[in-house]
Amino acid sequence: MERLTDVPIYKIGKVRDVYDLRDRLLIVASDRISAFDVVLGSEIPEKGKILTQMSLFWMDKTKKIIENHLISGDVKDLPPQLEKYKSSLWGRIMITEKTEPLSIEAVARGYLAGSGWREYRETGEICGIKLPKGLVEAGELAEPIFTPSTKATEGHDINITEKEAEEIVGKKNYAIIKEASLNIYQWAKEYALKRGIIIADTKFEFGKLNDRIILIDELLTSDSSRFWPRAEYEPGHGQLSFDKQYVRDYLETTGWDKKPPAPSLPEDVIKNTQKKYQEAFNLLTKE
Repeated sequence: MERLTDVPIYKIGKVRDVYDLRDRLLIVASDRISAFDVVLGSEIPEKGKILTQMSLFWMDKTKKIIENHLISGDVKDLPPQLEKYKSSLWGRIMITEKTEPLSIEAVARGYLAGSGWREYRETGEICGIKLPKGLVEAGELAEPIFTPSTKATEGHDINITEKEAEEIVGKKNYAIIKEASLNIYQWAKEYALKRGIIIADTKFEFGKLNDRIILIDELLTSDSSRFWPRAEYEPGHGQLSFDKQYVRDYLETTGWDKKPPAPSLPEDVIKNTQKKYQEAFNLLTKE
């Protein structure tokens, strides 16, 4: 995906390029993929379109729970100077409100996986939340929990306690973020189960627009969530997935030290990753 030269750059992320439209932002999803917080040397064809369309789908579904930053996902609403890019931007864009991002990652978990599983094995807790003894990897929790983390500009996000998160964003803001995150997760979890997918966990980002806290960035995508096929779910070990875990699992076999530069992916891994993202999109968005 070529960079746009006719509008100022606001921020270049690992996957998304954000441009400044003065009173709004233009978010363009590339086909880049990152793992262990490093952008890999290969792209996944059409990934940016799949992620964008997934976010648009969920934002429409969850706006009754909390307002989000979306203004439009249609290229016809681009400013005139970007007319020449319309064909390449089709399906990849979100025109959004410009907010003040809040400096925590909001993570909702319904199952024990990833960093949550690692922390539980070491301490019996996740982000200061004491959990029962004897839980197993990928096991379903008695009820979803909210586990905030830092939002690192470089390196890895770090799980933090509720008190630490309140100190970063303030008690009132934290309460709003926590409630919205758990409500969205619970609704989406139940919705996805009916369509054959377990949403094990997911992360959200929030921003402040005037005096309101709203949902920003991507939403419930294969990049920001763990999607497991319900029919093959079996607690006690790692799960088959429709998300980035497939790429992480491959990279663990390569001996890569998880530092830049990142390796390229073999063709079969690229194709299988694209297939997994597309399958999750198809299962979740068909009604």
